Amino acid sequence: MRIATWNVNSLPARLERVQGWIERAAPDVLLLQETKLSDASAPHAFFEGLGYRFAHHGQGRWNGVAIASRVGLEDVVVRFGEPPAVAVELEGEEQVDPMGEARMIAARCGGVRVASLYVPNGRALDTPHYRGKLAWLARLGRWVEETARPDEPLVLGGDFNVAPSDLDVWDPAQLVGGTHVSEPERAAISRLLDWGLVDLYRLRHPEGERYSWWDYRAGMFHKNYGMRIDFLFGTAPIAARCVGSEIDREARKGKPTPSDHAPVVADLDGPGVAFDAGWGAEGRFEKRRGK
Repeated sequence: MRIATWNVNSLPARLERVQGWIERAAPDVLLLQETKLSDASAPHAFFEGLGYRFAHHGQGRWNGVAIASRVGLEDVVVRFGEPPAVAVELEGEEQVDPMGEARMIAARCGGVRVASLYVPNGRALDTPHYRGKLAWLARLGRWVEETARPDEPLVLGGDFNVAPSDLDVWDPAQLVGGTHVSEPERAAISRLLDWGLVDLYRLRHPEGERYSWWDYRAGMFHKNYGMRIDFLFGTAPIAARCVGSEIDREARKGKPTPSDHAPVVADLDGPGVAFDAGWGAEGRFEKRRGK
């Protein structure tokens, strides 16, 4: 079974690319983030035409998460099972309520519990948005601890907006004092791993310079100035079944305009359809940077 996650940065703008990538990579379960659609506008017929059942949790122009599955889709949960009105207390400051946003959907697909997650960006340290991000990550940790066990098949996938280690960023020194690399954010990811989740990409790829997001500006993609912030985390039973993983850099190229994120793939039990992820010969990024 192939499970993939992809922040598409607007599903209406990327439908053509999503169809092309499904035909290229043939995922059995595809977790999507930043669909930027209301539930009423979600393209159920599009995915059904490709052989998938589709569940969507959206709010219109912002956020939005979805699951497309051709191996079953049951027991759908959104917002950690909380009602939309749950608030984050921020000591009377500007109220930022990521709990009420469309950032989490989970379902059972092919005997595996999967969750598609879009963690808040956080914007800048010491702001309500950053504290809201930490509160959301804490809620995710509690949801995992309260509803799952490390010996059960569970996959958390999505855009976590956190680079767990310096290996996951192109230049740690340039990012000091910013979000995505702060100690509290990284501690929240460590909490998930300490509970019993495994980074399925890192399980198969210990090397550096492998990222899933690149800014659109200043040739960042071509210089490989990126961050690895999109993940598939699996419990031990999933890790034991994982025979391969990849970040499809090729999906970040070409026309029509791609998302600024690349899909992340994990294969369970056997390899999925082969594709060239586009990382190429070792050292080519150093040449582009003039090293």
